[in-house]
Amino acid sequence: MVKSPVNQESSQTQTRKADHLRICLEEDVQFHQTTNGLERYRFTHCCLPELDYSEIDVKTSFLGKKLGAPLLISSMTGGTERAKTINYRLAEVAQQYKLAMGVGSQRIAVENPQVADTFAVRKVAPDILLFANLGAVQLNYSYGIDECLRVVDLLAADALILHINPLQECIQAGGDTDFRGLLNSIAKVCQKLPVPAIAKEVGNGISASMAEKLIDAGISAIDVAGAGGTSWAKVESDRANNALQRRLGKTFGDWGIPTAECITSIRAIAPDIPLIASGGLRNGLEVAKAIALGADMAGLAWPFLQAATESEAALGELTEVLMAEIATVLFCTGNATLSDLKQSHALERL
Repeated sequence: MVKSPVNQESSQTQTRKADHLRICLEEDVQFHQTTNGLERYRFTHCCLPELDYSEIDVKTSFLGKKLGAPLLISSMTGGTERAKTINYRLAEVAQQYKLAMGVGSQRIAVENPQVADTFAVRKVAPDILLFANLGAVQLNYSYGIDECLRVVDLLAADALILHINPLQECIQAGGDTDFRGLLNSIAKVCQKLPVPAIAKEVGNGISASMAEKLIDAGISAIDVAGAGGTSWAKVESDRANNALQRRLGKTFGDWGIPTAECITSIRAIAPDIPLIASGGLRNGLEVAKAIALGADMAGLAWPFLQAATESEAALGELTEVLMAEIATVLFCTGNATLSDLKQSHALERL
């Protein structure tokens, strides 16, 4: 039986999703030369915090929804049975601890509705702040408001992430590289979408000038997804089917703007935009640094992915450690809340 072009495309996407999971978990595809930039900052220790640790409050809110901690389980996966297990485990821990969560790109669910259930986590996480996800460049490849509404409805999502990934598309086999007029297409979606649209990079960062253009186009929040964590250039290099793609991925494996630089530069030109810091964050101390620099919430992917492949218990342990690390920063800088921390000037550049 000959596969139809749509089914063939869906099968290729499904294979790619499985490859991405395997490579991220099994291969060394982290940035090595470029860091997230947070090591350039240090908190001033307060030896007399004048606080009771039990009263430290790490709760916050984002896009009008209350959160138990300033943590986003960043967009990762979907479309396969393994991905379904991971997504449902992540959603359950998000529900338990009142965390935000984004799913991986739902393009595969548009191509093949049979895999939609691998993303549909609302049934196990009825109350969480939940983000749908599509590649922005798909708006140049026949996608429009209808597809955006479809993925939002599938999740009963609170917002839609439009991820932007030019470097990954350059290196990916058969990547979608026509980015002409994309800002205008994003603006049209923002006008018609009934939920907020979030612009997100995938690990190479968003500059202040690009953030300004995205905000002018109608984007409601920005996830900087800076350099310093998982390198999607290296991921695509690892799964490349020719020498050119492998070489490109290695050459640009450390390309991007460090996460800390993205936060400070965007916050300087857009003091009020809801801002998510992601890109190489590995612990609660780094989360607290990102918050002190001006982010409203911090996204982590790789640590949650590792724990989710292990067990639900491992996910719970990771979440409690992250929250305890954030609380320890607050206590040892003499701040009772995240808002206090932002205003305290406790973070200094080395």
